[in-house]
Amino acid sequence: MRALELFRLSARSLRGHKLRSALTVIGIVIGIAAVVTFVTLGASLKADVVGEIDQSTANNIYVLSTPEGDQGFPNRPQAVFTDNDIETLRGVEGVRQVVPQGTVAISTLTLGNQTIARQQVTATTPEAFERATFQDGRAFEAGAAEVVINGQARTVFDRNLSVGDSLTVGLRGNGTATLTVVGVVDRTGSQLPFQSFAGQPRFYVPADRYYETTVQSPTLPGNPRQQAYPQVTVVADPATLTSTQERVAAALNGTDAEQLQPAGYALSARTSGDIADNLADLVDRLTRFVTGLALISLVVGAIGIANIMLVSVTERTREIGIMKSVGGGRRDILLLFLVEAAMLGALGALIAIPVGLAGGWVATAYADIALTLAPGWFAVAIGVGVLVGVVAGIYPAWRAARVDPIDALRYE
Repeated sequence: MRALELFRLSARSLRGHKLRSALTVIGIVIGIAAVVTFVTLGASLKADVVGEIDQSTANNIYVLSTPEGDQGFPNRPQAVFTDNDIETLRGVEGVRQVVPQGTVAISTLTLGNQTIARQQVTATTPEAFERATFQDGRAFEAGAAEVVINGQARTVFDRNLSVGDSLTVGLRGNGTATLTVVGVVDRTGSQLPFQSFAGQPRFYVPADRYYETTVQSPTLPGNPRQQAYPQVTVVADPATLTSTQERVAAALNGTDAEQLQPAGYALSARTSGDIADNLADLVDRLTRFVTGLALISLVVGAIGIANIMLVSVTERTREIGIMKSVGGGRRDILLLFLVEAAMLGALGALIAIPVGLAGGWVATAYADIALTLAPGWFAVAIGVGVLVGVVAGIYPAWRAARVDPIDALRYE
């Protein structure tokens, strides 16, 4: 039987049972559309993650103490980097700046007559803003009663925060501090790459005035108490980033941080690229997992195709007998039903692609990230639809091919 004739007969059969065929196609559409939606969301999230790590942080080395084996999002970094360690890192060849960063525990923020609850603000140094882009104002000065906010922090009160506003901070222990807003920044140069993903309000204060976390230095004579930070950002010469990273990692040996960190923790010196690769790999794994769950719905679609094809075989028993009596072979009958099943799968896949893209657009809009397409998956989706149809139609087609023509002609 010619291929064109096979497709003509298959299409005629499907048109003859429009409602049943449509319901079967819906099962395939749901399964493949879910896959396309999650793949599109994963591709968009991955592009957003990589896009956040732009050239402004390409020469940053992030020094942290985290649980051993923690290669993704830094988990519970410990405040172990003392002022002595920071001076050690400043002396490493290829290092341009060393910017510490920690948190100050607070209870409230007050603007005018409005007070909101907040647990912490970020303590850092003016060097953190040297490569930052300011929407308004400037960086705070060392030791000053000043605060820099990001764009999201402007809207935490009923009226927008502006440069020049006085912000009262409720410190832990019932103390208060009045700070003047001096700048609105997009993000600091010392920020970890993923810290801006969630778009959280951030408040930055001078560490030398408000940061109070201290430890005893185990390497200095007399073990004096020094400020200790959970994160240190090393700004390196871009031309020697890799070698500087290696020297920074080597310089951490024998430091206060190495001796102060808890058991099971390890010091690490990661570049933006390292963190980007780890985060991209994490997103890929999550995407594969969620997509795997979505594939379960394809099983339902495959069962629907198998069911309609089995019903079709029963309804067309007499037609099969006539085809065999006029010279149709088992191969022709087998191909006829396989083509019908494949057409159902392909039709479902073609409809599922725009439906899945619409779902991806809604998901990325909700997550507030740019839509990024994964066109390679569109071809895969069509292929999967056809494959599901063929696999689901194998048994019904085999059963139709084995129908005895004499019994089929007697069938009523």
